[in-house]
Amino acid sequence: MADAPPAAQSHSSPAVEAPGTVPLAGLKVLDLSQVVAGPFCSQMLASLGADVVKVEPPQGDDLRSITRYQGREAHEDFFNANNHSKRSIVLNLKRPEHLEVGRALAGRADVMLENFAPGTAERLGMGWRHLHPLNPRLIYCSISGFGQEGPSRNRVATDPIIQAVSGVMSVTGEPGRDPIKVGAPLGDVIAGMYGAFTIVSAWHAVKADGQGRYIDISLQAAMVAALGPRMGEPLHTGNSPGTVGNQNPMRVPGNAYKTADGSYIQIIVHNERHWPPVCRALGREAWIDDPRFATNRQRVAHRAEIDRLFAERLAERTTAEWMALLDKERVPAAPVNNYAQALADAQIAFRGQVRELEHLTSGTVRVVGPPWIMTGPQPELKAPPALGQHTAEVLADWLGWSAERSAAFQRDQAAQAGA
Repeated sequence: MADAPPAAQSHSSPAVEAPGTVPLAGLKVLDLSQVVAGPFCSQMLASLGADVVKVEPPQGDDLRSITRYQGREAHEDFFNANNHSKRSIVLNLKRPEHLEVGRALAGRADVMLENFAPGTAERLGMGWRHLHPLNPRLIYCSISGFGQEGPSRNRVATDPIIQAVSGVMSVTGEPGRDPIKVGAPLGDVIAGMYGAFTIVSAWHAVKADGQGRYIDISLQAAMVAALGPRMGEPLHTGNSPGTVGNQNPMRVPGNAYKTADGSYIQIIVHNERHWPPVCRALGREAWIDDPRFATNRQRVAHRAEIDRLFAERLAERTTAEWMALLDKERVPAAPVNNYAQALADAQIAFRGQVRELEHLTSGTVRVVGPPWIMTGPQPELKAPPALGQHTAEVLADWLGWSAERSAAFQRDQAAQAGA
């Protein structure tokens, strides 16, 4: 499998050139958030056509400073992955004249988004109680680790902390081993998704009744909500499931098996219809009529034996060879990809999800585009912004400033930074 993501390719889904309106055209979002949860939320809105103005402090979003050197000059890879299609303006909200600009922008916004520690926006003068009187239609969304009120309000939260407190780590890993966090910032991303969903829902309501909304998104609450049906057992029995590794506790076979080339395939037999096809794909038709394996209940009872038989058989060929046979029989199976292989997957390429954008300073950068395909006009994805790249543009568009006034503001800004 290739380790480099291919350039975006065209897909055969319904044409997107039909007349109509970009989904979130006209939605103005003032984004004061940093790092992952808030920026992921605003990137979803930008991907649907919202005008997202990212307000950054003079040193920039904290994620701009996180880079990795991989045989080339380091660029803002982590920041770029979470901030395409936005405009950047630099404001030091601790300075009264900059705070005045921030409040003026909030007065023109439909949405204000922040993920400061609870109470910080209030102390800055950019809280809901400050901005709602200025803009009664404003949708104000706060994203924090534990929420704006309650006994955990002031606890420091990062994604691993949320994975721990939500219970996700308790069910991740191999039986008998230490808890393991998921290798992606799921708590941040899920909170950002709930934020975007709630903002768009609130915008629909505000257009009807003209009343602004305050939204309090908690990473902890979002992660607990996202566990969905896995909370069924503890909700109704009080029992908490333990770790099962790559196995499925209710279905057998359901595991990741090592193949001849050292890679892995995840296979799961969801129902009785899938059992004969997987046996045929593995060339073990005799298992179909084995009374020990006739039903899922019996297969669960013989989990260890089935896992041993599958592991021995799958070790005889490569992942590519097995996938051809499993796909032919329509068995639920997939290679266990690393991230680079996941980006290079043929279906991801077919849908054009990996996009190439021309960045102001970094040249061509790759980003993961939105996962949806939608008919009708769609916004063009734009490169992530350089720090403060759009300050003059935003001040003119949103506040009507002249070029001279904006230039004087930026000269003062530069002088203060160099002082």
